Amino acid sequence: MAEARDPVRDLRRIAFLLEAAQEPIYRVRAFRNAASMLHALPAEELEAHVRGGTLRELPGVGEVLERTIAESLRGEEPVYLRRLEATGGGVVAELGAKLCGALRGDCHVHSDWSDGGSPIREMAETARELGHGYMVLTDHSPILKVANGLSATRLEQELVEVAKLNEDLAPFRILTGIEVDIMPDGSLDQAPELLDRLDVVVGSVHSELRMAEGLMTRRLVTALADPLLDILGHMTGRMVVGKRKRPPSSFNAEIVFAAAARFDKAIEVNSRPERLDPPKRLLRLAVEAGCRVAIDSDAHAPGQLAWLPYGCDRAAACGVGVDAIVNAWEADRLLAWASGHGR
Repeated sequence: MAEARDPVRDLRRIAFLLEAAQEPIYRVRAFRNAASMLHALPAEELEAHVRGGTLRELPGVGEVLERTIAESLRGEEPVYLRRLEATGGGVVAELGAKLCGALRGDCHVHSDWSDGGSPIREMAETARELGHGYMVLTDHSPILKVANGLSATRLEQELVEVAKLNEDLAPFRILTGIEVDIMPDGSLDQAPELLDRLDVVVGSVHSELRMAEGLMTRRLVTALADPLLDILGHMTGRMVVGKRKRPPSSFNAEIVFAAAARFDKAIEVNSRPERLDPPKRLLRLAVEAGCRVAIDSDAHAPGQLAWLPYGCDRAAACGVGVDAIVNAWEADRLLAWASGHGR
């Protein structure tokens, strides 16, 4: 008789692959919720359901999940999982394969502490499974209430949680960070003394995206000049697909990139398929200006960590070299670079 597999692991892997392929969220949740339910279920209770043929009595378990769990427990690779692995496990873009292979971590990752869908540990374990040595946890800042942004108190609590997780996950490292809102005047939406304690700070514009070009230019340059900011996230704010589709913000790119180069800050290549920000025209200008780059997933769920190849492909097409990518560095070098900004 074949040795039993771990159905929880198989269900989570299916959810990951569905997410990576941008399948509907309800389908992803069905498998992830089933995995969480099985993880909490006593082994003897699960065995009793298998023996009695009553798996469907468990919450959320229908025909597909019943078959998948049973196959896994029999030691078989579930058919559902095998098909996903064969037909779509990756979004690897050939042009960016070299850049993807060079990445050592991801500098823009969310958890369920703000608007992500999974715990910090699950995001970290998935990043580790993808071969990374670290991830920067960048949950939102307080003003973004729609995204459950972290107050100073909640961010302090998250830092305690990260310290505990790092003890368990070593040598993998969760670097402390934030996606802090860049306010209309260019200031950062979190207490400076708290930002000063973080490893890496990503700053993004989420409001007043239609500001006049001159004002938006000043806003971005002011943020880049702040020693507490390291990476300028999804810089144009554009959305290229979906209900939230919108054009990029207007600003003087040459001035903004000159500021990024002068202050040694990185421009983010955001890999989310609905963003793909900045546009290639601007990314080429950033390369010409000598800017550093961070290729990030902006993942809000484990499967979205696999979206980095979208950004790598765009970066390679625009002439970004490995030596310009800050998350192609080992963690210690990344930390030294960030602390060199004056923190």
